[in-house]
Amino acid sequence: MSIKLINIGFGNIVSANRIISIVSPESAPIKRIIQEARERRMLIDATYGRRTRAVIITDSDHVILSAVQPETVAHRLVEKDEIGED
Repeated sequence: MSIKLINIGFGNIVSANRIISIVSPESAPIKRIIQEARERRMLIDATYGRRTRAVIITDSDHVILSAVQPETVAHRLVEKDEIGED
């Protein structure tokens, strides 16, 4: 299994193989997930002080905040998969 890396903004990179979901931070349940991850010290803030636009949840229970739109991250993920298949 090869390691696929996805740029989540500002030069920050996440392993695509570990991503479970990419969601918007607007809903109350996602805000609770973020707060619980902060309390468990499993939150990674990759926003560089900007507004959080995407929340990435990994299989290791880490929660990653990104300033890039969820659609953009997902597009990069799909694009990376298509390049890998060629």
